[in-house]
Amino acid sequence: MTALNENIQKLDGFLERFRETGILNRIAGKDVAGSAGTFANTSPVDKSVICDVAHGTAKDIDTAANAASDAFAKWRDMPATERRKILIKVAEGIEARAEEIALCECWDTGQTMRFMSKAALRGAANFRYFADQVVQARDGQHLKSPTLMNVTSRTPIGPVGVITPWNTPFMLSTWKIAPALAAGCTVVHKPAEASPLSARLLVEIAEEAGLPPGVLNTVNGFGEDAGKALCEHPKIKAIAFVGESRTGSLITKQGADTLKRNHLELGGKNPVIVFDDANLDEALDAVIFMIFSINGERCTSSSRLLIQDTIRADFEAKLVARVNNIKVGHPLDPATEIGPLVTEEHFNKVTSYFDIAKEDGATVAAGGVTVGDEGYFIRPTLFTNANNKMRIAQEEIFGPVLTSIPFSTEEDALSIANDTPYGLTGYVWTNDLQRALRFTDRLEAGMIWVNSANVRHLPTPFGGVKASGIGRDGGDWSFEFYMEQKHIGFATGPQKIMRLGA
Repeated sequence: MTALNENIQKLDGFLERFRETGILNRIAGKDVAGSAGTFANTSPVDKSVICDVAHGTAKDIDTAANAASDAFAKWRDMPATERRKILIKVAEGIEARAEEIALCECWDTGQTMRFMSKAALRGAANFRYFADQVVQARDGQHLKSPTLMNVTSRTPIGPVGVITPWNTPFMLSTWKIAPALAAGCTVVHKPAEASPLSARLLVEIAEEAGLPPGVLNTVNGFGEDAGKALCEHPKIKAIAFVGESRTGSLITKQGADTLKRNHLELGGKNPVIVFDDANLDEALDAVIFMIFSINGERCTSSSRLLIQDTIRADFEAKLVARVNNIKVGHPLDPATEIGPLVTEEHFNKVTSYFDIAKEDGATVAAGGVTVGDEGYFIRPTLFTNANNKMRIAQEEIFGPVLTSIPFSTEEDALSIANDTPYGLTGYVWTNDLQRALRFTDRLEAGMIWVNSANVRHLPTPFGGVKASGIGRDGGDWSFEFYMEQKHIGFATGPQKIMRLGA
């Protein structure tokens, strides 16, 4: 039996129960049907129906928000060491079911097994990391003044809403939910409607680990009803969202009346800048990896290649050869490097840029075609002879599509790199240290890697500037979002207080 057939057989066993029962909402530790019935969840691999999913609406969100509110005090006041033990057990549960999570996520999203097997384990790492921060999460500072002993502390903000996307749903949901739980918050999670499987697995694992009922609630549904209701609900104190910039703007408006705190991790049109003095072999590997891994459906993808004109021809020639050699296929085949795009809607969006590129005068140097008709497959694509004013250079395509743009000088490269509404990440390839320091100082991005692909280190801040988001994840930055600062001033002696009306 081939590895592909073996994985398909295992997946079939994992999905059997969902075919029978569907995916239900999970509220206060109980399965709850959707108030609007169900909707069908389909696989992008062959367009087949995976299972029915509970269609939650404002009514279900209200029930979940009330459950999270009811559970908050108990979770907040549980000793930190006890909460830590539960979160460690969640991590262990994820590790025990990592293969199930990965296989289900591949079938649900079209992501390939070579990446999703690691994504599941990264989810466990997220829980372990934040579990280790639980005990000191509420620690503050001692700020002495001439007349006061000032101390600060942090307290969890309350029930929070988490809205996650479909590209790497399990890992990204743990990225938000783990620090929220570690801070002492309770959670209402609305996963993307296109990828509900792994969210169900996470809430099961969490409850099996001992998470009390109501601390983590999952409501499936669509942004226009369930998502909107979550953002507007008065008992939800904050919204953590990962997704496109237009939706982030809408979430801000929806939460305005309740003065909702928002953390928004949004889109990007990230540049990778390759200077002629760089290690070009490593740069080539990184350029390819950072746009064509995870099907190009990642916010940190380097979708604009800014290549110095002195090395452009040779670099692009090598790039074309490598891109044409990338293996597109079944996501459960370990040899596959790119699987299908997640939905028909997204497939149509990405493929529309093939004609847009030609209309604007760019060259389709590789790819630019669909593959088969069973699922939503395309060939990885490279556009050359492009400039930064073209739509393919300004709009987030969010697929395995790279636009190559030449530059002459350092100033030229910086101008092109910053000429975008977005500012999530940037990647700079040069062996000139002074240039790297100058360039990164002026590059408009929340995160920059020099001579490296994206390597996520959990204690560091993750987030963007401009239309790429508000706020930061990671380390203590996560606790700053999920917790409130409190200041208490203790008088150290008699105070000179102005006597009014004496």
